[in-house]
Amino acid sequence: MPSGHDSPASVLLDPARASLRAPEHFTVVLETTKGEIRMEVHRAWAPHGADRFYSLVKAGYYTDVAFFRVISGFMAQTGIHGDPKVNAAWRHATIPDDPVLQSNKRGMVSFATAGPNSRTTQFFINFVDNSRLDQMGFAPFAQVAPESMAVVDRLYAGYGEGAPNGKGPSQARIQREGNAYLRAEFPLLDYIRSARIIEEK
Repeated sequence: MPSGHDSPASVLLDPARASLRAPEHFTVVLETTKGEIRMEVHRAWAPHGADRFYSLVKAGYYTDVAFFRVISGFMAQTGIHGDPKVNAAWRHATIPDDPVLQSNKRGMVSFATAGPNSRTTQFFINFVDNSRLDQMGFAPFAQVAPESMAVVDRLYAGYGEGAPNGKGPSQARIQREGNAYLRAEFPLLDYIRSARIIEEK
């Protein structure tokens, strides 16, 4: 658990220090290149997911982080760090699965997963009702405030699906090369400039 002497940089490079327990409810504001996105997080919906998100926001993880996979009519995904050293530290820092208690409807926020107990730092915001994802283990932990969905809808989606299945960024290359790769080859992507907690209950 982070101590008062931990610098943000030290926490980002040592996931074991980012293991806070989230409050039952908290509000996060993402300052993005398209405007402010307000998210309401409910720990009861997905405790492991809420704890991880709370710890990442507190550690300053979501600073200058791209929405690298934005697919119209589906979802907007973010959460691979711009610094390859940070990605290397977090790549295998997984959390256990949560039961799916809420549905992946428009505005709901879930962590990405590549299989059982594989969630790390990436999350996505549903553009539409994607309830088909519920049975695949994607457990929503937050909901975007309705007034913020207009900002989500404006996130740049022109690159579409990522490589190798589409023309968008390769996740493997983001992991290895960070924002240098994204800014050189995908200059129109939107970014989370910063994330902060504005209310805890």
